[in-house]
Amino acid sequence: MATKRVVVTGLGLVSPLGVGVTHSWSNLIAGVSGIVSTSTLNDERYNDIPSKVVGAIPLGSKSEGKWKLEEHLDKTEIRRTSKFSHYALAATHEALTDANWFPDTLEDQLNTGVCIGSGIGGFTETYDNTIAFHNGGFRKIQPLFIPKLLPNMSAGLVSIKYGLKGPNHSVSTACATGNHAIGDAYRFIKDGYADVIVAGATEASVHPLSLAGFARAKSLSTKFNHDPSKASRPFDANRDGFVLSEGAGIVVLESLEHANARNSSIYAEVVGYGLSGDGYHITSPSPDGLGALRSMELALRGIDRKDVGYVNAHATSTNVGDRIESLAIRTIFKENPNVLVSSTKGSTGHLLGAAGSTESIFTILALKHGIAPPTLNLTTPGGAEGDVSDYFNLNFVANNSIQSDINYAISNSFGFGGVNTTLAFKKYEA
Repeated sequence: MATKRVVVTGLGLVSPLGVGVTHSWSNLIAGVSGIVSTSTLNDERYNDIPSKVVGAIPLGSKSEGKWKLEEHLDKTEIRRTSKFSHYALAATHEALTDANWFPDTLEDQLNTGVCIGSGIGGFTETYDNTIAFHNGGFRKIQPLFIPKLLPNMSAGLVSIKYGLKGPNHSVSTACATGNHAIGDAYRFIKDGYADVIVAGATEASVHPLSLAGFARAKSLSTKFNHDPSKASRPFDANRDGFVLSEGAGIVVLESLEHANARNSSIYAEVVGYGLSGDGYHITSPSPDGLGALRSMELALRGIDRKDVGYVNAHATSTNVGDRIESLAIRTIFKENPNVLVSSTKGSTGHLLGAAGSTESIFTILALKHGIAPPTLNLTTPGGAEGDVSDYFNLNFVANNSIQSDINYAISNSFGFGGVNTTLAFKKYEA
């Protein structure tokens, strides 16, 4: 069976930089930070947690690029669904509108699928119902508690809302979830399982319990509590941990044949998907960087690495992770030392399961507009004491966007459990 070319025809975003692709992208390339103090969340449960910075979705009207739930969902949807699904439904509606694809025939519905994942799922539902059960017993549990917390429920809700009857698939691979979802959707279309797939990931992880959990693991930034916009510092020698964030990134993928048949506008082409396992540790990446390296190698099969103009790095602003990824990037692009590399987590923080799909959208837009987005707060590239300085001898697009004619780009995502995934995109050519 001949495989199909796969293109991107729709984008949708809910991010700490704004609600909607236009707001998020314009703020990203302008060097705006989406990181705020937990004091702005008006919840005293944050008070005793050492890390006091998060990437929260900005609240306000939709027209301002901010989040007002009632402008995205009706009352019934709000009552019956979780926060992580709210974000997914809003981003999906934007992506489908952008792609102008709302199938209304059975044939089109059968050939349109959904691949939306979440690293954690209904975290708030789990917490609230646990407290309710502890305090009041069985009758205090919400009847829809279980459906609302399931990580696959966002995919199910999108499928139900729009009548999409093709593959209904959900990934949960920690911080690699978003790119795995898009990569799996890419494979489904290439292999003829569907003509169109709504793909990506969503996360509603900004909560006192999740922040406390990561803080107990000493994973989070605390040094910049007084100046939140400086807290997320990928590749910078002064970094001290990541910033917990949330949101959703959704793309519409189509076979090229299907997109051309309906005269769709095309953002980019998906040309590679790599995935690997470290087989090393539950939270730390393999010190030799082999997992990250293998993931990029697989995504770049058939692509001349000298043609790659941009890498959107996973780099979360931790010493170990940033160093190992830098080593892997330098190794795989040793004949392309001028490749532009940035971590947009300097602007957004780390969206956990939704990080990859959000960053893939930024990578697609970098190709489309010829702009490599910046790595914020990067003053002195480097690592922990004893790190080899050559690891960080790359162009990290420090603090300011760079205009560049980018023909190929990749997006990396790595996660707990030793999961690695890379997507390769190409500027679309008919």
